[in-house]
Amino acid sequence: MWAAVVPEAKARWELREIPTPTAGPGQVLIRVHACGVCHNDLWVSQGVFPFPPLDPVVVGHEAAGEVVEVGPGVTTRRVGDRVGTTWVQATCGRCDYCRLNLPLTGQSGMNCPQSVMSGLTVQGGHAQYVAVAADSTVLLPDALSYETAAPVLCAGYTAWSALRAADPKPHERVAVLGIGGLGHLAVQFARAAGFETVAVTSSPDKHELARSLGADHVVADGEQLRAAGGADVVLVTGTSYRAATESLQGLRPNGRIVLATIDPVDSFAIPPTSPFWAQRQQVIGATHNGLDQLTEALDMVASGAVTPMVEVFPKERVAEALERVEQGGVRFRAVVNYL
Repeated sequence: MWAAVVPEAKARWELREIPTPTAGPGQVLIRVHACGVCHNDLWVSQGVFPFPPLDPVVVGHEAAGEVVEVGPGVTTRRVGDRVGTTWVQATCGRCDYCRLNLPLTGQSGMNCPQSVMSGLTVQGGHAQYVAVAADSTVLLPDALSYETAAPVLCAGYTAWSALRAADPKPHERVAVLGIGGLGHLAVQFARAAGFETVAVTSSPDKHELARSLGADHVVADGEQLRAAGGADVVLVTGTSYRAATESLQGLRPNGRIVLATIDPVDSFAIPPTSPFWAQRQQVIGATHNGLDQLTEALDMVASGAVTPMVEVFPKERVAEALERVEQGGVRFRAVVNYL
């Protein structure tokens, strides 16, 4: 099969022929139609995160395709099913964290020392075929194309999980910090859920676009957010924790700021003179918070309430897709077609 191989850290992706996997016990083999390029794929490739101990290294955790083989013991999936994959496939089931018997989420991957993670501990989805744990897949709505579904499997999942983690009340106002791959979806999710929504972006060229996505107001930073009346919830969907810290200026009393992304350089900080403690504000971490929430996100996209903005690349241009993501030249999600 053809796959996008990462030869070494900081190397350009290469389209290579590698052996086609088979479905092992508890697994399904998926013929990948489309796989999204996540910023984490970029960071793994650059060596920002530990380089996977795999040979060859194939990253990717936003693969959508068709089940072509079912492994021993699988009863929940059938050949021909249209499915999407996720980042965390499985855990050991025996460590202290696993003994809590919590749902399979991004938290599972961060706590189980033997977690199975696509593109990190096992082959990822930037290939024509990928074998994954059947229980980590979700059935795709019939109305959803593979190219549209792919970015929902991580970016959409993350954005919707962040909103759910904040638990906004009907009268509350939601701000989305960063209008990019996650943010353009978070604005749409917040608006579709019925909340007054503020887009916070320092890019003037994104202001009109943010309004077209459903933002009721658009501001440039935390100071402008405060001047506009503030927000009860701030969803941090950009990769700058410095901007997240600055956005605290616009967080209302009893407000929640949700860190839904990773900043590999800076730390989130509460300024020493901040009245954060007196305002009874909260900092919440959010990741992939359960396959039920992924299903909700996919259903909202299938209904037309939320529309991912994607640029589709053929597999032969996968290296170009990654470079465009690195340069910030994609609006807003790059998807690679592996047919």
